[in-house]
Amino acid sequence: MANELYAKQHPDPLRETDDASKAVQKTKNRISLDFILSQIAYEEYLENRTTPHLTICVLTMKNGFVVIGKSAPADPHNFDESLGKKFAKEDAVRQLWPLMAFSLRDQMTNTRYDG
Repeated sequence: MANELYAKQHPDPLRETDDASKAVQKTKNRISLDFILSQIAYEEYLENRTTPHLTICVLTMKNGFVVIGKSAPADPHNFDESLGKKFAKEDAVRQLWPLMAFSLRDQMTNTRYDG
């Protein structure tokens, strides 16, 4: 019930961010939420016996890169498993956005590493 109330009061914040960005887009050069999600090969949630209110989301990208998102309420009694997973995945996706933007910018400038 609390999760349903939260969902009604707070639509998908990642989608809201993406929609706002799309609204001001002037070129094709943009990392969209749909593109990020399409690059996820595996999504896994880990359980921790010592801190069961901690949610860890491991996203493995199609290229093998791994990002870890996490979520934990200040008060363990407020833990909700589905919200924990939602927030942990959001955390991981928010980490991916600047990394993928860096990659796009790199492609736009044709920068290559010769190391």
